[in-house]
Amino acid sequence: MTAMAPSRNEPDLSFLLDHTSHVLRTRMAAALGEIGLTARMHCVLVHALEEERTQIQLAEIGDMDKTTMVTTVDSLEKAGLAERRPSSTDRRARIIAVTEKGAEVARQSQDIVDGVHRDALGSLPETDRNALLGALNALVEDHLAVPAESPQGARRARERTK
Repeated sequence: MTAMAPSRNEPDLSFLLDHTSHVLRTRMAAALGEIGLTARMHCVLVHALEEERTQIQLAEIGDMDKTTMVTTVDSLEKAGLAERRPSSTDRRARIIAVTEKGAEVARQSQDIVDGVHRDALGSLPETDRNALLGALNALVEDHLAVPAESPQGARRARERTK
């Protein structure tokens, strides 16, 4: 005798969000890979350009653990896109400074990221696009703003540490 699967009463929101997120990440990785960057490298460059930030601050923004952040900054330094420097406000802290070459690559990578997002949203009629973005923003700002505590913890692509 085979077991009957329970009937589904709601759309599989987890699958829909996971699948679209996965496909978007793979497309982003492929597009940024064409200029020799990863999504993490792009994230560090763009956020380091906004203001003086330490490696720890950038790791938190990029949702990266310490080891991943060190590897990412090492890669940026090797490519001549960024460098570690003493902070201008706290001589004990080191910031990630973007080089001139890094700033140009960041502009280029931001255009790529914007294009990937534009292509994804462009597959929807404008009213659906606006509704999707509005709904996702509402979820992120309200019901899905903070992860639930779990004894086993949900697996994520990247673990956030604070």
